[in-house]
Amino acid sequence: MEIDGCLLPEDRLYDLEHDVWWAPRADGTARIGLIGPLVAFAGRLQRCTFRPVDGPLARHRSVATVESLRFTGAVRIPVDGTVVGRNAALLDRPRLLNDAPYSDGWIAEIRPLRPEDPDHLLLPAAAVAGPLRERIRQQGIRCWPVLPDLELYEIGRECSAILTNLNEELARRSAGEAVLVVTDDPTSPIEMVRWSDETGHTVLAQRKDAGIHQFLVRKEADPRPRRRRG
Repeated sequence: MEIDGCLLPEDRLYDLEHDVWWAPRADGTARIGLIGPLVAFAGRLQRCTFRPVDGPLARHRSVATVESLRFTGAVRIPVDGTVVGRNAALLDRPRLLNDAPYSDGWIAEIRPLRPEDPDHLLLPAAAVAGPLRERIRQQGIRCWPVLPDLELYEIGRECSAILTNLNEELARRSAGEAVLVVTDDPTSPIEMVRWSDETGHTVLAQRKDAGIHQFLVRKEADPRPRRRRG
């Protein structure tokens, strides 16, 4: 399911009050992580710190803390349970929280004290979609396939000048990094397709809102142009 550009997988349950998802596993445990809209709101998360907790924990106890430049928040277990695993990859690569919040960016593995609790206490995607849509609208949240490493605001400029700036910026960046281009040039949807074909770099997503165009561009490690520059 997608809500205003924000993914909400339907194969798990949610504690929307604490922005946590719960994904059951075959062995009776479950992985938990943060929902995409919260991660988008927080911006680039720079640190994940695990709490040294052992034994059974009460519902809504904190098992970790995540931090960005503008956000610090606790990750709380949505049912009574025991922490049986932690995602150590987040210690060195907290960016996974932003780029893969529902997969590689999982935070902890929990064994519920009562197997029936998740179905009784948590909600499916369909039940949280409405409240989450309203939150996204009120907070002006914008979700992207990956979090931009840079935002280029090019209001009032022609597309040729915008693309020159974009090329110069990508030349300074590492493969895999993403740049968000914001422009009011009405020709930009056509020009960005042409630019992507000529350079081999990918336009991951685009949006239009009140005459403002947004393009999320990723620098490819091995760009392969699909047409020659004219």
